[in-house]
Amino acid sequence: MPTDPPRRSGRAAQAARNDKLILESAREVFLADPDAPISAVARQAGVGISALYSRYPRKEDLLRKLATDGLARIREEIDAALHDDRDPWTVFAEFMGRLVDADVAALTLALAGKFSPTEDMWELASSTDTEMSRKLFPRVKPALRPGAGVGDISLVLELVGTIKFADPARTHRLRHRYLVLLLDGLRAEHSEPMPGPPPSRQEINERWQPHG
Repeated sequence: MPTDPPRRSGRAAQAARNDKLILESAREVFLADPDAPISAVARQAGVGISALYSRYPRKEDLLRKLATDGLARIREEIDAALHDDRDPWTVFAEFMGRLVDADVAALTLALAGKFSPTEDMWELASSTDTEMSRKLFPRVKPALRPGAGVGDISLVLELVGTIKFADPARTHRLRHRYLVLLLDGLRAEHSEPMPGPPPSRQEINERWQPHG
């Protein structure tokens, strides 16, 4: 007979709640100001600075965790799209919409160049890119215009991620408005040549090198 999973101790449960609060607050703080001190995250989360430092001793540790979680979310959405048996355009458009809702690109723009990625992060990024380029992109390519590439997906998401207004609801609606406009330019019925190739993976990765 199956048994219920063991409950966490009070201390472990509190640590898990604190970690969730810290990560949610860190996303909010660093999306608003990537140069904010780590103490601003503790204030936003309502936890003591010692609780934060016990989990993330340095700001870079926290930034790496946020970036790693973002990569993991992309992998989840790629997997969901690969298991979606609808037409290629619907699969692609809804995949892009879910990533806009997840705010992954906006976080990428905020964090790029603010820390040194670890080898594990580079490996995760590489495997995510492989899943995108070798599995998802061929799946949706019939719905896209000639000349469209994997790099275009990244930059369309980032362009949409730059939209930000004081009202979160308005930001959400406008991001989806301009996602529709940008995606329309990628539809297969547009056959005229585009100026230049899409960005390469190397060009995209260069932005993660720490700024001097």
